[in-house]
Amino acid sequence: MKAIKGILMTCDPAVKQILLFFNEDHSFIIEDLDDYHVVIRADEERKVRSMLEAKLESNTYSLEG
Repeated sequence: MKAIKGILMTCDPAVKQILLFFNEDHSFIIEDLDDYHVVIRADEERKVRSMLEAKLESNTYSLEG
């Protein structure tokens, strides 16, 4: 078995559900630990954070039209 470098991400359960949804297409989660923690592939961290930030930004209410 080959070792994979991973990063522990801590998040709330709602954000974790978004990560699990993204993982269906991109396969970056190494281990789903509990309601607040997942281990993701270290080489995918920047992409995961970028996708998550874009999703959270699109779900944020704005007064601008």
